[in-house]
Amino acid sequence: MKQMLFFLFFLITVSAQAQSRLWTASDQKYTVENLKRTRDELIRETENLTDAQWHFHETPGRWSIAEVVEHLALWEIIWAREISIGARSKPQPELNQTSRPDSYYSSFIMEDSPHKAPDIAKPTGFIRGKDNLTFFKRLRDLAITYADTTKTDMRAHFEFTAAGNSPRNMHQVYMYQWGHVDRHLRQIRKVKAHPGYPGKL
Repeated sequence: MKQMLFFLFFLITVSAQAQSRLWTASDQKYTVENLKRTRDELIRETENLTDAQWHFHETPGRWSIAEVVEHLALWEIIWAREISIGARSKPQPELNQTSRPDSYYSSFIMEDSPHKAPDIAKPTGFIRGKDNLTFFKRLRDLAITYADTTKTDMRAHFEFTAAGNSPRNMHQVYMYQWGHVDRHLRQIRKVKAHPGYPGKL
């Protein structure tokens, strides 16, 4: 009898936890799929570039593809830090009532206006060609593994470094992470479409 009562209590507890979890299985799947998708698209766009193509500049003030990918890798470090700190912070699900909606972060992905990179995310240009892709892939693969296996409720944990002091939950940080690559994929394709791009027919 005691064993039966314990088992029922266990089932009720697990069920209650599942129902109260804000970051759903669908959210987690969506996050992992987009982290993988943007990684794979970046690989397809860059893995077969020549050294000249990697380091071509549209104009002296514009980034090369190598610098764009280095910039993306540097941001992977920043995202990992934000997610690590946020995931270990005290859950504050009530902040979802007053924080920005997911649509705010979706619009960022499609926005065409350029953003100014912070100094810590500006490429050095010291890394040659495909080594930038290796740098990015290593960090993104770690991010995918964590997102795919974590049990943390990413919609209940927040970080507070966003502009305007608006807290964002970890799911929204992930949206920024993969959306940031989408933005720069468009930039890479523009570089490759330039009339002076090496090897262009």
